[in-house]
Amino acid sequence: MRVISTPYRDIDPTTLDAFRLHLVKRDLAPATVTAYLDDLHRFWAWLCDVHDGRPPPIDQARTVDLAAFRTHLIHEQAQTPATVNRRIQGLRLFFRWMYDHDWMADNPATHLRFMRRAAAQQPPALNRREVLALVHVAANSPHKLGPRNVALVQLMLQAGLRVGETTALKHGDLQLKSRSGHVHVRHGKGLKARDIPLNRTARQALQVYLSTLAPWTDQTVVFRSKRGTPLALRSVQAAITRLAGQAGIDRIAVSAHTLRHTFAVSYLQQHPGKLRQLAYLLGHESLDTTAIYTRPSTDDLADDLERSPLNVFDA
Repeated sequence: MRVISTPYRDIDPTTLDAFRLHLVKRDLAPATVTAYLDDLHRFWAWLCDVHDGRPPPIDQARTVDLAAFRTHLIHEQAQTPATVNRRIQGLRLFFRWMYDHDWMADNPATHLRFMRRAAAQQPPALNRREVLALVHVAANSPHKLGPRNVALVQLMLQAGLRVGETTALKHGDLQLKSRSGHVHVRHGKGLKARDIPLNRTARQALQVYLSTLAPWTDQTVVFRSKRGTPLALRSVQAAITRLAGQAGIDRIAVSAHTLRHTFAVSYLQQHPGKLRQLAYLLGHESLDTTAIYTRPSTDDLADDLERSPLNVFDA
């Protein structure tokens, strides 16, 4: 006889809605809010399976339950340390919120440890040849999209903007003169604004693109599709990936964020030690986030070992 498992009850919807509102009030990005709620649902689903569909109420979860869930993610789900720690962070936020509202006598996540990770290497970035190839392909885009695509690529390469910051730009955010200019990012990560100077390459690319557009107002979105509608974030991401493929760049996987990494790596190569300045340009709250660009890249380490005096193998 086939046994039909009884579906487990979900977490109290009122609790979920209150926690979601708490996350939103912290100015977290919508994707982050969704991820943290997903972490909570995953923990609850696991707890239900462990207790044969009869889990204890969520406010009676214990540290041992959370630790066992972490072990489940590591060994049974084979998730990476970064993913495990992200899920732990979501649970820590939830149970601290429960405890702070006196809905739990103790916070079971207080002593829940993150996984230790090896020091991350520098994010992959484009080299000069690859940058030139990418810009060349962008300039030759069909449907008269060359000026727009060059402006997109150069703005992210020369100013380090996030792709979402780029698509949100309005004409009033650009100040372009013959010898100077800057872009005003109104809503960076954490809703923080910043002004980023634009070098000659970025200014010229933008001026060429703007000269192809119909009249605009300060509130008109800068980057538009060939139909004249605001360019979607996913469209930019897809365009950069497509252009990189057409440019024959296969050394690394290229996304729109790779252009931001390239800006950061290049900046520190030209201005060693100016970490605080780079953090401002990138819109980072913590220097620890920016410090990843001071770490060695995989290519640098490979070159160093290739030049090692011990590398004496003679084929």
